[in-house]
Amino acid sequence: MHPDASDNPALAHALSAAARGLAVIPLSRTKLPAVRSAHRDEPRPARRCHGECGRIGHGVHDATTDPDAIRTLFAAAPWATGYGIACGRPPYHLVGIDLDVKHDQDGVAALAALAEHHDFALPDTVTVLTPSGGQHRWFAGPADVRIPNSVGRLAPGIDVRGYGGYLVGPGSRTTAGRYVLANDSPQLPAARLPEQLLTLVLPPKNAPAARPPGPAAGVSGAQSRALVRFVLDATPEGKNGTGRNDSLYWAACRAYETGGPDADGIAAALVAAAIHVGLPEREALATVASAARSAARGRV
Repeated sequence: MHPDASDNPALAHALSAAARGLAVIPLSRTKLPAVRSAHRDEPRPARRCHGECGRIGHGVHDATTDPDAIRTLFAAAPWATGYGIACGRPPYHLVGIDLDVKHDQDGVAALAALAEHHDFALPDTVTVLTPSGGQHRWFAGPADVRIPNSVGRLAPGIDVRGYGGYLVGPGSRTTAGRYVLANDSPQLPAARLPEQLLTLVLPPKNAPAARPPGPAAGVSGAQSRALVRFVLDATPEGKNGTGRNDSLYWAACRAYETGGPDADGIAAALVAAAIHVGLPEREALATVASAARSAARGRV
């Protein structure tokens, strides 16, 4: 039986967003996809499934605008308290600029400084306020370009949500609080991504492949954030669908090779990052467990 939207605010918000052309998925209070992986009880597959199996439970790949399909997703995850909006999908080809203003970061100020330095104006656009005091600014990207996800690459406190990523939708409730549309926010369609900002969010042309840092003697807070960023910024999968999985394995090995008390906590953050970029939960957990075993054998 499908849930009743009148009794489920998250579903009601998700259906409203879908009616405006935004593809959505249910999210848990931790902002992760709420529907459990369709392959969590299976041996690790040779090739990742993005929904070709016909079942639900593939993270952002489940995102849809179909009301019946959305109700099915929420029925499979009655614990969902929010919804995610898939980026890079037609008709809007959304690009999300996530501005954090917590700890020692001020993404709002950093974006303004970036615009001033590169001499472009930031247009008024759809703006969602986050529980931490930050902002999600929505922009319309070009239809023929897949903008990648990135964390902190533009500047500390600025994350980019592009194709394969998602934004927490307004009206969602998380462990940190609610996401709400700013009072003065314009409505859809979002403003077009400024050309100068588009150039900045795209990988540099002809740049050599980024090499991960060498093994560290210890994992500091900054290094743990760098490991999470490495997983979030992993390049798209190769023909065998192993790119992000390999990145997760490498990062988990770096975390576990220290043998320190924080390794398990860092590993949990790496799993969350991997799920965020589309790895099934079971596959991510298995990869991290394999890295832990390798580290214990001294083979990292």
